[in-house]
Amino acid sequence: MMKLCIKLVRDIRQSIGQFIAIVLVIAVGAFFYAGLITYSDNLNAYTKAYFTEHNLSDLNVYYSHISKDEVAGLSEIEGIKKIEGRYTLDATQAFEGYKALLKIHSIPMKNEINTPTMVEGRIPSKKDEILLDSHYANEHQYRVGDKIRLSSNNKDYTFIISGLCENVEYAKKNEIQDHKTFGAAYTAEVTIPEMADGFTYNEVLIDAKEDYDLDKLGKSIEAQSKQLSYLNQVSKERTFSYSKITETIHNNNLMSKVIPFVLFLIGAIILFLTMSRIIDSQRNQVGIMKALGVKNGTIMLHYMGYPLLVGIVGSIIGCSIAAIVFIPLVTASSSRAYSLPDIKFALTVYSVFPPIVFSSAFGLLSCYLSSRTVLKERAAQAMRPKPPKKVKMLLIERIPGIWSRISFSYKLIVRNILLNKQKALVSSVGVVASTVLLITAFGTHTALLKVADQVEEVYAYDLRVDYAIGASFDASKLPSGIKQKFDLSALPIEFIKDDKKEKATLTVTEKENNLIHFLDVNDNKLFLENDGVLVPKSYADKYHITEGDLIRIKFTAPEFKNKMLEMKVLHISTQYSNPSFYSTPAYLKSFDINYNPSSLLVEANSSTDLVSVRSFFEQDLQVDKITDKNDLKKSAQYILKQNSFVFLMFIICAVILSFGAIYTISSINIYERSREIATLKVLGYQKYKINRLIFFENIILTTFAVIVAIPISGYMYTIIVKALSSTHQQIPDKLNVFILLAAVILAFFLTILANLLLKRKITRINMIESLKSIE
Repeated sequence: MMKLCIKLVRDIRQSIGQFIAIVLVIAVGAFFYAGLITYSDNLNAYTKAYFTEHNLSDLNVYYSHISKDEVAGLSEIEGIKKIEGRYTLDATQAFEGYKALLKIHSIPMKNEINTPTMVEGRIPSKKDEILLDSHYANEHQYRVGDKIRLSSNNKDYTFIISGLCENVEYAKKNEIQDHKTFGAAYTAEVTIPEMADGFTYNEVLIDAKEDYDLDKLGKSIEAQSKQLSYLNQVSKERTFSYSKITETIHNNNLMSKVIPFVLFLIGAIILFLTMSRIIDSQRNQVGIMKALGVKNGTIMLHYMGYPLLVGIVGSIIGCSIAAIVFIPLVTASSSRAYSLPDIKFALTVYSVFPPIVFSSAFGLLSCYLSSRTVLKERAAQAMRPKPPKKVKMLLIERIPGIWSRISFSYKLIVRNILLNKQKALVSSVGVVASTVLLITAFGTHTALLKVADQVEEVYAYDLRVDYAIGASFDASKLPSGIKQKFDLSALPIEFIKDDKKEKATLTVTEKENNLIHFLDVNDNKLFLENDGVLVPKSYADKYHITEGDLIRIKFTAPEFKNKMLEMKVLHISTQYSNPSFYSTPAYLKSFDINYNPSSLLVEANSSTDLVSVRSFFEQDLQVDKITDKNDLKKSAQYILKQNSFVFLMFIICAVILSFGAIYTISSINIYERSREIATLKVLGYQKYKINRLIFFENIILTTFAVIVAIPISGYMYTIIVKALSSTHQQIPDKLNVFILLAAVILAFFLTILANLLLKRKITRINMIESLKSIE
């Protein structure tokens, strides 16, 4: 057994380049598996614990005003575990060149819902104290004890910062996690009379009993609020922060399964081919071992040591690199994307086992299948070389005038490929797989760029003005300098198909609105009509919706009293980011539903007018948020920045994987043809001609592999895009010519590079040893 272990080490040393190439292939899969699964699992586990520990509110209910006694009255409603009232208002802070918005909430001394995580200092207890968002404070260099001046409702306030915190309700502030122009703050309840002209609340936080139906609870609260100044309510799932984090967790969970699976599958194919060819090329050594009395099981275990060693070494290297490179990158990315205090992404020891098991299983299977036939042979039979195949005249040789014009070198190449079709086909499989991976990697990264670009392509407005809940605006009192303006409202709905339900958004705007562009799958423009609804392609793909179908939706906002509609599908629209159903006010009116706009899209006459128009809306107390083109550009750039590093690593790993596949297969080809190469050397064939003979054959195999890979890659890319897409995220599913061309060029470049590195292997072939007869 010890001698077999020594033989295994010797086999590895003799083809160390091949061993390293296969180890790299396994390491790539382990790298992505360990990194993505760690990110997905840690983020999911942390957020669940964080939301539970700090008691994220299940319902936020809004009123014009509600007293402490009235809040106490609501606490008797069935299903409510805890309830807290608070007063919320928007304040602004002027800086050079821009304004920042602070969302200020009152906080009770015995705060039990949406409790803050204290970074420094303490919760405010006095009238002039404020607890400030730590990220906002860092952006503006505020410290505990500093004074901060704010403006709200034409009043100026000065507070002393009593502490810095992060709050569970602002884990995600906005699309680009902008701490510079948006922050949150908390004041003691004793400050409310000064801000609200009397002690009153305008928001109620509800902590529901575990597993209680939130829809039922919302209806009960609305029913009991009929005599109160009730405005609206928002469930936890509809809040921006919670919905964005859960969407990210869902998408990352898909990526952590799909990407490593594809990489492991390609690695497994290469390992399978390698082990099959190694055992087949060493059948004479198997015969010698059998003749020496080594048992079949021992011989099989000996060969199984190779894939087991490759799997262990590759998985350890891949996981180690993931811990050094991937984990710090996702930690930095997460800190930019969310406000999650003290979140840590740590690789566990257990992460290394699935790659070892998966890679080793395929290697062990290949050993079993490859050695089974050889081990059945008698020792003498296995020690003999395989009888040569009966050579028939090739079809190309029968065509007069062609074969005679081909040079001797090219005749050798053509005869070797056509007489060993199965061997050539097997050699091409690894190159096909690696080329498919390259095309998929380039395609996915290009898709990410297209998603970011569509943000600016679709939205043509200068400003989007979102009004506060319950606010209304008078279009006749808008300032001059506005070229176009259109109303808009985003209504929460539930999409229903058979027994499946999914939360969605119905955006209502005028038919004439040309400040939002709608595109079909071929990027042709679509237009809203008054007789149907526009459905996002992400929903259409998942639920098999086509134009002309009838879909069912249910309004979930309390004011619509769960009204259910059957709406006709007008068009299917490509929407990569924040997909929404679109309809017109006239179409809603046909269902006896009144349209109450909550936002305004504005196009200014000029850049000069835009300044005055924006200033007008900034002074409007009813305005909750203003978004402009710069915000859209920042959003697009943020999408790229947050995701590009993953796909950049994916491309780098695809290149490593491709090179490993091409190098390994070429190395095996040279090893198998060592006798033929030695014969050519003895006959006086020049070195450069032998190199050209082998390398040109590899180029032909790569060409064949690329031709086969192009249609396969289109299919594979579609599968991966479908796996990574969801109703809340659509990814472009078409590959363009430039992507295919770039991947093909890179595949040929890697083949040439592998050929150059293998020149020494051909030069070092021992002529006498290779030509010695086994018999």
